[in-house]
This record gives sequence, structure tokens and C-alpha cells, in this order.
Amino acid sequence: MPLAIETRALERRYPGGVLAVAGVDLAVEEGEIYAFLGPNGAGKTTTVRMLTTLLRPTGGSASVAGHDVVAEAAAVRRKIGVALQEAALDPLMTGRELLRLQATLHGIRRAEGERRADELLERVGLVQAADRRIGTYSGGMRRRLDLAAALVHEPRVLFLDEPTTGLDPVSRAAIWDEVRALNRGGATIFLTTQYLEEADQLADRVGIIDGGRIVAEGTPEALKAEVGRPRLELAVARDAQGRAREVLAGFGEPLPDRDGLLVLPLPDGPAAVGRIVRALDDAGLVVEHLDVVSPTLDDVFAEKTGHRLEGAAAEA
Repeated sequence: MPLAIETRALERRYPGGVLAVAGVDLAVEEGEIYAFLGPNGAGKTTTVRMLTTLLRPTGGSASVAGHDVVAEAAAVRRKIGVALQEAALDPLMTGRELLRLQATLHGIRRAEGERRADELLERVGLVQAADRRIGTYSGGMRRRLDLAAALVHEPRVLFLDEPTTGLDPVSRAAIWDEVRALNRGGATIFLTTQYLEEADQLADRVGIIDGGRIVAEGTPEALKAEVGRPRLELAVARDAQGRAREVLAGFGEPLPDRDGLLVLPLPDGPAAVGRIVRALDDAGLVVEHLDVVSPTLDDVFAEKTGHRLEGAAAEA
């Protein structure tokens, strides 16, 4: 199966010698949802801008939908849809007018453009607001309209740049449902996000970029398995934490405390929890809180980059 997105040693160096993207290799298959994670300044937005022909690479190569992003930029633009984080929507137009204009710009005949506009308004749940000025739309409505605009010409590859940043949970869930529906319809989706749950829920594969380089890639399940087994998080009285650490040390090397909780890896899984609790009880220690926590993409990100992703705090 041909690749929907392929890059080889892709590089972007800005004036002054700043290397924003430093030799990125990507291979995204057709029909895949690929989540691209990275902190601010890691190079993910620069990578997307190169893949969508908005920025020329200074090294390496990239192709999207079978076309080189430099030599065949016009062909790439005909095959892709792009919904950027900061949607440039005219506040004086109505939603229906915007979609019809987009159809015209893509060379779609008037009758067909009107049909597609109506169909997309229905698809993203904006029929009731179709003839209102965009300036009256909420943030969630604007993101859904921007997504609809990116779909007018039925693109093979869709780039979504942090599509749910700042949205309430209901609006975020609506975008997730639409992304899944688009993928079921055959679209390849390249998704940048700071929300780890979003990547975990939607992506077939995840790539983590840091310092302009890919530092990890794989399915969410495989990446989490790399980090390790589940861990035990528990709370005891503050003046008893020293003694509790001594007890826990009999079951393995405790990890650094996490938000006031004592943390112990469970290399054999949750089976050891009963023995640990009995040992604490025998030592006269009262467990105030206990939880077995499986590795998350936040743990993967911290392991691979040495810091937490900004969106993790927002999710918490």
C-alpha cells in the first residue's frame, strides 16, 4: 500500500542557524490516524507547515498523497485538507457563505458546491447556525466550521493542528466523533495535539518529537508497554512516610513521590498489592489511599523527553 505521508531526513533551518526540524523520518500509511505529540517549540508545527506546502524544507524530502511537497506543491494542495489551530474565519460571513466560497476556490461548480456545503453543515452539526454570522459562533462551533471547510474538496489526507485546544468536553467529543467518521470513510489523518488522551483514544500510531527530532514512535499500547509495568500509588500519614518507604523497599526500589503519593513499580503486576498492604499493616501503618496505575502516554512522554507535555496538566 502506498504511503500517504513520507519524509526522509526532513529539515528546516531558520535564519540565524536555528534548526527547528532536524532530520525527521515519517511513514504514514493510507487510512491511518497518526498523532504527532510534542511540547511547544519541539518542531511539530514547523513539520506540519512543510507537509502542507506552507513552508519550504531546507533539507531532506517529503511527499504527501504521492506528490513531492516542493516540486509538486499544487498537486499536494489539491489532495489535502488543513484545519490549523488558529482558524482564519471571516466573522462577517455566515457559515454557509464560507463553505460555498471554499467550494468556489477549489473550482467546484456552483450547484455541487451548494450541495456539499449543505451536506457538511449537517455533518458537523451547524445547520441551525448556518445563516448566522461567524462572529457570533462559539469556539467549538468555529472549530467544527473550520473542519467542514477543510473537507469541501473531499481530501485524501487531512491535517488537523490541535483541533480541540481550548474546547469544552462536549465540543471535544464532537470533534473526536467526526475524526473517527472521516477515518472510517477512508481519510488519512495527521493530528497534532497536546492532549495525551486524544492521542490515546484516536491514533493508530503516535510519534513524539522533541528538539526537532523523533524520539519515539509506535502504537499507544506498544509505547506504554516500553515504559514498564503498572505502579502502586498510596498515601499514608505524612509523619509515617519514612517508615512506609522502608516497608516498600522490601518489594522493590520506590519511585519518586508523585503529588504527595508514595510510588512503587509493580514488575509482576497487581498480584503483589495484597502482600504490600499486609506488610504495611504489620508495621502499624494505615493506608489512607491506594491505587494501581497503568502506564500512560504522559509517562511515555516524560520517559522519552524528560518533561511533561503541557496538555497533560490541562487534562488533569
